Amino acid sequence: MSDKFMIFFGEGFRVFFLAAGIFAVLSGTFWLIWLGVQYFAGISIELPFGQAPHLWHAHEMIFGYAAAALGGFLLTAVPNWTGAQSARHVFIITASGIWLAGRVAIWFSGVLPAWLVAVIDLAFLPILAAKVASQLVKRPKPQNVMFLVFLTMLWIASLLVHLEWMGVSADTADRGIRAGLIGLASMIAVLGGRVTPAFTRNAMKRAGLPEEAWPGSRPLLERATIAFALLLPATVLVGLPDWLVGIVAIPAGAVQIARLTGWAGRRVAGQPILLSLHVGMAMLGVGLILWGLALLGIGSEVAAIHVLGIGAVGGMTIAIMSRATLGHAGRPLIAPRPVAIGYLLVALAALLRWIGSETAGEWYYPLILTSGAAWVAAFTLYTAAIWPIVIAPRMGAGG
Repeated sequence: MSDKFMIFFGEGFRVFFLAAGIFAVLSGTFWLIWLGVQYFAGISIELPFGQAPHLWHAHEMIFGYAAAALGGFLLTAVPNWTGAQSARHVFIITASGIWLAGRVAIWFSGVLPAWLVAVIDLAFLPILAAKVASQLVKRPKPQNVMFLVFLTMLWIASLLVHLEWMGVSADTADRGIRAGLIGLASMIAVLGGRVTPAFTRNAMKRAGLPEEAWPGSRPLLERATIAFALLLPATVLVGLPDWLVGIVAIPAGAVQIARLTGWAGRRVAGQPILLSLHVGMAMLGVGLILWGLALLGIGSEVAAIHVLGIGAVGGMTIAIMSRATLGHAGRPLIAPRPVAIGYLLVALAALLRWIGSETAGEWYYPLILTSGAAWVAAFTLYTAAIWPIVIAPRMGAGG
């Protein structure tokens, strides 16, 4: 095997962070084309998948793109948390192949048996969870073991979608997609709550700023975050009434905003990676509040969901993936200019998508098309920037 092949499949972040970027571009481009056809031509086109286009789009953003980003993060971070051996080449090749097979199966689900599509697509998360569990056994701290709970919730959410697509249930797909997105939001609340203040603190320490100015942890808010992170996706999975879920979502979002106020966000304006992390966490808090209000009948749920999906999930994943790639490849922790522009474009995409759904009317399609174009441009820049890094050997010691 070539050296580049061995390097590329030697660490989880290399394969999955690049796969996430490529898939974000390809799936986003298809979605943009489909929306454009609806807007400019108003015609229906034959598609290879069997689901309504908006369901394909939602499922693949959550269980395709985000699952790849999550896989890359956990396969890289968990060995650091526990001191366990990193995943070997065979596992990374197998896991990434299964993830890719899931994307292909969903794409051709219009001609494949629904049960086969489900089996292939549902295989990735259990394999990832098994590997994470085998590494966590070495140092099973509760704050890390909870990610197995999140992975389980995410898998059940995808199962609910497939049960409807197989005809086993009549009305579980929407619930599964909702639960998948909220499960991702919950993981971001926990993970983002670790890395955002920690990375900010490290940067301020390197800059020689006094310790009293560093981000601080407030135990009450951290405990509330964990409680809401576990509770909120569970309320969706079990199908509680919307008004009750909304009552849980609003304080869950408020807690995230309250946490941000203690993380010295004003100090990161000139550091794109840190700024993107802070903006992503802000989108998480605002998105949960907007979603909770929408479930109570105030505002558009579609608009709120896209603040969470694009702004929180998209914004946090592109920031964490780029920083982790730079750090673990031994590069300076400074976002390349194209990636920094990508951060801005993702935030812009979230804002435009929210405005489009809230205002609707004649500006709906122009705004969501512009939002989609911003998403595709952002991940094109990200993918082009990290591609040469993930296929190259590590350069010295990372920061």
